[in-house]
Amino acid sequence: MIILKVAVAAPVYAIFDYLPPAEYDPERLIPGVRLRVPFGRGERCGVLLQVSDESQLQTNRLKRVREVLDDNALFGAEDIALLCWAADYYRYPLGEVCAAALPARLRQGSAAQKQGVPGWRLTELGSAQDPALLMRAPRQVALLQLLLRHPEGLSRQDIDLHCGSSAQLLRKLEQRGWLEQIDIQAVPGMRNPPAVEAGPTLNQDQQSAVDRITHGLSRFGAYLLDGVTGSGKTEVYLELLKQVVALGGQALVLVPEIGLTPQLSQRLRRRLQVSVAVLHSGLAEGERELVWQRARLGQARVVIGTRSTVFVPLPDLGLILVDEEHDLSFKQQDGFRYSARDVAVVRAQRSNCPVVLGSATPSLESLKNALDGRYKHLRL
Repeated sequence: MIILKVAVAAPVYAIFDYLPPAEYDPERLIPGVRLRVPFGRGERCGVLLQVSDESQLQTNRLKRVREVLDDNALFGAEDIALLCWAADYYRYPLGEVCAAALPARLRQGSAAQKQGVPGWRLTELGSAQDPALLMRAPRQVALLQLLLRHPEGLSRQDIDLHCGSSAQLLRKLEQRGWLEQIDIQAVPGMRNPPAVEAGPTLNQDQQSAVDRITHGLSRFGAYLLDGVTGSGKTEVYLELLKQVVALGGQALVLVPEIGLTPQLSQRLRRRLQVSVAVLHSGLAEGERELVWQRARLGQARVVIGTRSTVFVPLPDLGLILVDEEHDLSFKQQDGFRYSARDVAVVRAQRSNCPVVLGSATPSLESLKNALDGRYKHLRL
């Protein structure tokens, strides 16, 4: 007998047992998928934690799952273990912790978003054009060459990253019949722009910090990067991110404020030529979900966001950076109360990767951990 252990999004400190749907595909019953289940007099969305063959309740007392909502797991085994730890450590219902880690639409039980975002691609007529004949229109040449390299099409924001503001240019080429508008499965700003910015040479302290951290990229280590404003912490971050991405890993960057994410993400794209996903509460729900899915699938190599981003599934996690680690905004003050900085350290430990806590004014907790030898103290 197959028993499904489900964390239901309800204010109850329990995991619930259910029977599979009457008709189901066993391959879809994998930990990490969402399930629609009967709960009380209504229905709730839950996350499948485990497939078992035993229950403390008699089979005739168990209800059946109404619907399996996902074809693939949204959370991996490491993600589920982290959520279970957070629920236990912060004494909060596991089902609601799992729900808090999902984008709003997925939390409510909606189907995963499949529609694309507006994009452009060349028509047959446009593909037949010779860019060499348009040398008096360099921006048209640049756009044609870009889309010739990407016949599947690009989003408007991807095009803007490469060619600058493109609204008038796109309209002109569409009127000529060279371009057509399409929907593409992409997230604005995810493709790699050309690298146009070379970084400065690191000073001795910066290089020493980079060397110590990169020496341990393949294992867990907690580092307190202590440097006054203007000492070059961001350059250390950029060099570390460059090395992690070059090794095929993903990096998670936590920042305390929404306002810091655009500046940092643009700098990363220009300097490192990597696909960057930005997650924060200012995004529209649909865009946030698309970005979340790209991060979960490993298509975004660097993920930047505020505190809730610490729970985003990342299959190839190789580094976590927490900028301004002392900032109180990393602490969730209502509902599921947690410290994103502390969760980041635990996540890095469970993922066997380094975590770097940067600050000009480190918190007393981090200074004490450095003094006790739990963190390695790096000064700039």
